[in-house]
Amino acid sequence: MNEVDLNINHTSGSAQLKKPLVILGILLLSLIFGYTIGNYGLNIGIILSGSLLFVVYFAIIILYPQFGVYTTIATGFVLLGISRYIQPDLPIGFFIDILIILTVVAMFLHKFPKRIDWHPAKKDITLLAFIWLMYCALEVVNPEAQSVAAWLSAIRPLGFYFFMFVVFALMYLNTPKRLKILFRIWGIFSILASIKGIIQLHVGLDAWEKAWLDSGAAQTHVLFGRLRVFSFYSDAGQFGANQAYTAVVFSILFFEEKKLKEKIFDAIVAILGFYGMAISGTRGALFIPFAGFALYLFHKKNIYLLTIGMIAGLAIFVFFKYTTIGQSNYNIRRMRSAFNPQDPSLQVRLENQRKLRIYMATRPFGGGLGHGGVKAQKFVPNAFLANIPTDSWYVLIWVETGIVGLFLHLFIQLYTLGKASYLLMFRLRDPKLIAMMSALSSGMLGIMLASYGNAVIGQLPTSLLIYSSMAIMLNSTTIDKYIRVNLRKQNLSSRYTLRLSKNITPALHTMTENTQ
Repeated sequence: MNEVDLNINHTSGSAQLKKPLVILGILLLSLIFGYTIGNYGLNIGIILSGSLLFVVYFAIIILYPQFGVYTTIATGFVLLGISRYIQPDLPIGFFIDILIILTVVAMFLHKFPKRIDWHPAKKDITLLAFIWLMYCALEVVNPEAQSVAAWLSAIRPLGFYFFMFVVFALMYLNTPKRLKILFRIWGIFSILASIKGIIQLHVGLDAWEKAWLDSGAAQTHVLFGRLRVFSFYSDAGQFGANQAYTAVVFSILFFEEKKLKEKIFDAIVAILGFYGMAISGTRGALFIPFAGFALYLFHKKNIYLLTIGMIAGLAIFVFFKYTTIGQSNYNIRRMRSAFNPQDPSLQVRLENQRKLRIYMATRPFGGGLGHGGVKAQKFVPNAFLANIPTDSWYVLIWVETGIVGLFLHLFIQLYTLGKASYLLMFRLRDPKLIAMMSALSSGMLGIMLASYGNAVIGQLPTSLLIYSSMAIMLNSTTIDKYIRVNLRKQNLSSRYTLRLSKNITPALHTMTENTQ
């Protein structure tokens, strides 16, 4: 594998800072900033500071493009939550687009004037992502579509992000070290999200969060006087699902990890993830650990463990479905309602789907990208599809891209999951990599099932994690080969060193004797 970014011989930052020219430049910049703030005010100073930070960031991602990928994923965790603290008409969603574009530009400048080696990105998942992107692009000429603006708002997260993060992951998230950094970023932000959620529940909301609830979000986030915790995510549904997803992934990493330090970190992330799922009040999130751990046990190819897991899963199902134990606890009571087929909210969703089924019967390519669900009212307020909540991610895909689009979308997901499971069960050799791939695929299955109830798979940060994971899983044999090649090199180096020491030692003894 081409470790193009890590093997570049750059002078270290600390060494660069010792150069007189750099020190002089820093002093000059300090004087300019001080003079500007003193004469033109703090706002201009902030703009200059922001410009300087931008230049530094861009320089870093030119040297290390993977840093741009990490930054974009990290931003996905907090971006929608930040929107509560700024003026609502600011198009904050485009910030992800800007980071992606900067990373793409950095990719080209990284090797300039040489061309980029696209070989790592030539995978089946890249082709599938490109086909999906082209299908979404062609939706702009869908005769049912009424708004180009709606199409533009939807194709970015649905098609563009998917394709770009598949390419990014194949190009730059392709070694054990880089995967470890990805998991570390993921885990840290999930810990922070759970802590923020705990503060919301036990300490209280800040003024901006209260204003957000007062603007209409309270209808879905304050039920029977109890807050559905949303942390710094877009809503409680995304918070609960993502924390459950994270809990499954890091639980599996915990089970398979050998190092105590790593096990402690994985355990903290998993425990806080499950707690975050519980306090979010997101019923659909409960199916994520059910599905995720079932697939993990299947991956183990151990009938005994699979049987134990099935018995445990059945016991949990019976607890929620057929008992009233813990009914006085709000979180248990709400989770239990997910197993009630007569639940009023479920009946409303089924009724909406019946209405949509009649409308979609003559529209195999859907009603147009960005035209489905309440969010479409911003662009086409009087459209039929904009006035029926889709709720489910798959219903949204069906409504906007038709039965053809839904089939293609499900095929890509199931193909990825099936092939990833086959590779980790029968092709991979490195135990740690197998654990990572099992964790990612198990978490993905959980999110796929949860997305039937809520559109979690298409929202930040889950979408970027899923898109990256799909590429990483189908690139696992390449990563496994990289690990084996490196181990072989290390073994050869060790043997050579040992052989050299054996040859040198007698020679040294002879020299010593001659000297004496």
